[in-house]
Amino acid sequence: MAFDEVRFPDAISRGARGGPERRTQVVELASGDEERNASWANSRRRYDVSYGIRHADDLAAVVAFFEARNGRLYGFRFKDWADYKSCLPSQTPAATDQQIGTGDGSTKAFQLVKRYTSGSRTWTRVITKPVAGTVTVAVDGATASGWSVDTTTGVVTFTSAPASGAVITAGFEFDVPVRFDTDTLDLTLDIERLGSIPSIPLVEVRR
Repeated sequence: MAFDEVRFPDAISRGARGGPERRTQVVELASGDEERNASWANSRRRYDVSYGIRHADDLAAVVAFFEARNGRLYGFRFKDWADYKSCLPSQTPAATDQQIGTGDGSTKAFQLVKRYTSGSRTWTRVITKPVAGTVTVAVDGATASGWSVDTTTGVVTFTSAPASGAVITAGFEFDVPVRFDTDTLDLTLDIERLGSIPSIPLVEVRR
């Protein structure tokens, strides 16, 4: 699908609202009991960036970005300020943050992931848009060399395959691949030149 490796303006995304969405079918039986089934295996994030617009220049920046993406046609990067690190928000990413694989002596490529754990349950999120210059990798806890990362896919590739049983971990910052979820912008510019748009919905792109 069409995708531009460009990030939505940080100054505007900082004021956005939104987060993960799931799709669950809930059927209430005649007895009053429920049956619940997950329609989606993975969550999908939605945002509204209209809350980040504070003046006319912000409005102009959004219009330019929207026009350059041809509305919903081209995807782009978005920084989710509530969740953009491999670690907790108050921490700095470290090479031991997330386990991305275990060596078998032949595999060289490993996908970046982030795990969300609560109690006995864990959901693993595939990270496809790491931020260039933020990725660090470790093998068995020691900072590794001889690897590269594709910032368009999130795949880490080693020059030589890690030894069998070696634990590969990584730390990073990342963006969310999104697109506009509308082909129309409803603009308002008042007499004090304060710009506003009632809603600018974005939706995560899942390939």
